[in-house]
Amino acid sequence: MTDTQWKVAAGPDAAVAAIRRRTPVKPLVAIVLGSGLGGLADDVRDAVRIPYAEIPGWKRSTAPGHAGELVVGTLADKPVAVMKGRLHYYEGYDMADVTFPIRVFHAWGIGTLVVTNACGGLNPAFRSGDLMLMTDHVNFMGANPLRGPNDEKLGPRFPDMVGTYTEELRRLAHEVDADLREGTYVGVAGPNFETPAELRMLRGLGGDAVGMSTVPEVLVARHMGMRILAIATVTDMATGIPGQIEHVSAEAVLAVAEKAGKRLARVIEGVLEKL
Repeated sequence: MTDTQWKVAAGPDAAVAAIRRRTPVKPLVAIVLGSGLGGLADDVRDAVRIPYAEIPGWKRSTAPGHAGELVVGTLADKPVAVMKGRLHYYEGYDMADVTFPIRVFHAWGIGTLVVTNACGGLNPAFRSGDLMLMTDHVNFMGANPLRGPNDEKLGPRFPDMVGTYTEELRRLAHEVDADLREGTYVGVAGPNFETPAELRMLRGLGGDAVGMSTVPEVLVARHMGMRILAIATVTDMATGIPGQIEHVSAEAVLAVAEKAGKRLARVIEGVLEKL
C-alpha cells in the first residue's frame, strides 16, 4: 500500500481501533509533549507504549527531542494518553497530518487536551525556564488545519475562538503553581529561528512567546469542542531588542526544556489530580 493509499484508508476510527487492540484503557485526558519535554511520559504507570509507525494514518516524528510514541496508562490516578513527541508543519507534513492525533483523541472519546511546547520569550519580563499558560494565540503559520470541506459532525464551519483556552483549567494550574506566567503565543511555520526584526514585529502584534507548534492542534481541538490547557516552556529570550539578542540552537532549547520538565510535570500531574 502506498503512503497516499494508507492515508486515505486510515482515518481516525481505524487508528482508534488499532490502539484499542493494544490497550483497554479509556483515557480522559490527552497530553501532547513538546521538544525536550518527554520526561513526563516516563511517569505514566502501567504504560503501554505504541510507536507512531504502528498506528494507521499516524505519521512519524522526525524532530530532535521527539521520541515518537503514544504512551497509554495512568498518571495521577487518571487514565491518560500521552504523545511523547509531536508532529510539526516544518517537517514537511500537511496540516491534516499534524493534527491527525487530535482527531484520533476525539474519536477515542477524550474530551480534554493538555498541550505543551518549547518556545522563545518575546515578553522582556520573562526569563528562560519560565512556564507560560497560553491565554490566546496568533496564527502566523500561513496555514490552517480547518481549511477545506467541513464535517459538521465534528464541528461548525466557522468555529468561535473566544475562550479557546479553558479558564477553569488555567485556574487549576495556578492553584498548583502560583508562579506560572500567562500570555499570548505566536505560532510560526519554522524551521528557522526568527530574525531580530521578525521578533520585534511579533512582539508588536501582542505576542508574549513564539514557537513552531501547538496552534494547529489547538484549532482542531477547539473545532471539536475539547477543553484545552496549553503550557509553553520559555527556553530562550527572543525579544529581538538590540543588545539583548541571543544566538539560539536546537541543543540549547532542548537543554532548557529538559531542565524545566520536572516543574512542568508537577503542574500537569497537579491539574490531573484536581480534575
